[in-house]
Amino acid sequence: MTILITGGCGFIGSALIRYLLQHTEHQIINLDKLTYAANPAALAAVAANPRYHFKQLDICDAAALQQIFTQYQPQAVMHLAAESHVDRSIAGAAGFIETNINGTFQLLEVSRHYQQQLPELQRQQFRFLHISTDEVYGDLATADAPAFTEQTHYAPSSPYAASKAASDHLVRAWHRTYGLPVIITNCSNNYGPWQHAEKLIPNTISKALSGQPIPVYGNGKQIRDWLYVEDHVRALWQVLNRGEVGQSYNIGGNSEQQNIEVVKTICELLDELAPMHKRGYPLNTKHSSLITYVTDRPGHDLRYAINSSKIQTALQWQPQHNFAVGLRNTVLWYLQHAGSL
Repeated sequence: MTILITGGCGFIGSALIRYLLQHTEHQIINLDKLTYAANPAALAAVAANPRYHFKQLDICDAAALQQIFTQYQPQAVMHLAAESHVDRSIAGAAGFIETNINGTFQLLEVSRHYQQQLPELQRQQFRFLHISTDEVYGDLATADAPAFTEQTHYAPSSPYAASKAASDHLVRAWHRTYGLPVIITNCSNNYGPWQHAEKLIPNTISKALSGQPIPVYGNGKQIRDWLYVEDHVRALWQVLNRGEVGQSYNIGGNSEQQNIEVVKTICELLDELAPMHKRGYPLNTKHSSLITYVTDRPGHDLRYAINSSKIQTALQWQPQHNFAVGLRNTVLWYLQHAGSL
């Protein structure tokens, strides 16, 4: 099978490509615009693999997409390309509207026309997997409110979340109106190796190691469900292979944590693994002394929580990494790669 992956040089996309090349025999076509958030180094270990092909292009470029589909004849699309940083969407939403909405539209249209001209059996086997976020659901007001399910109404808070919600709606419409065989996944907060430094966990590690203030929004009590990226890509592969067309699947890590507790745990791990006195600070200086509370993000969601019972029951997937182990592995990885990031 030939699988076309958009945004494959991003954090989740690169983890997915590494997984597929290691665990399957499929051909992988990686389409990536190579924006600031892309990191080709995350794929350096597989770049020479004869089953891996990289093409730099913008998914808003319909003509370029058509050429790729004609050349490689994919049997599946896994759509991850997106602008994804909430703070950047608040500062300027235009790029998010263009990539997340218009880019998804162009990819759907090219996929639709391509799929419709395939022979009958191939047309039935074609799949379009759209990878989205739990942020489309908005937030949960209390710590004991029921977690998001696939039936939760959409109520996005940020321009980023709204653009992803719009892309989800487009995907569903292309399924109902045109019969495009789509599946949607909505995941919780990912973490792990190779994540861009603007995100909470790598940003905290980076700031701590450089002795800079570690910013924490508001009181830091916002709650997120943390999903180790390797667990996520296993779930995506299960959904592509066994998921039901027209359905959506929530993917969560069963690891709800307050942001401030995540930051404090990272500081404790760094105190153990890379104590500050070894970098010239006074003995017993703690990384937690760098924590700095800053003005809260506008419209900051209070809590995300994923009910992933559907994918666990239907596809027999479960996260394999608990947060303590996954976070330690992540911190160790960043310590080992600090010089190259």
